[in-house]
Amino acid sequence: MPVFPFSVRTSSHTQMLDITAQVRKAIADSGVQNGLCVVFVPHTTAAVTVNENADPDVQTDFMKEINKMVPWQDGYLHSEGNSAAHLKASMMGFSETLIVERGQPLLGTWQGVYFLEYDGPRNRKVYVKVAEC
Repeated sequence: MPVFPFSVRTSSHTQMLDITAQVRKAIADSGVQNGLCVVFVPHTTAAVTVNENADPDVQTDFMKEINKMVPWQDGYLHSEGNSAAHLKASMMGFSETLIVERGQPLLGTWQGVYFLEYDGPRNRKVYVKVAEC
């Protein structure tokens, strides 16, 4: 099965982007009806997660709180100055695995797939792999 890549352009230093539509398209393009879908972010300062997609305030609250937990400036030693982004990305994770049923990701009523930017704005990549099982 091929990998289905797509690009994401972020516009802020930290940002939470709904990529559910792109993931759904990759699943449809794969032709897989029942299986697993892995969404992978090949970056060390960005991540992917599943969260609520009905109320945009959830995204605002999420980013506000993670920025409080890991502040941008905190005496880090990393010479590039983006240690906080590396920490946040590792905390959230670089991949999500979704169940595919009848050609659709098996998400809850209020769930969506999100790309998390922690060192933007940037052009980013997301890879989706879908397999029958």
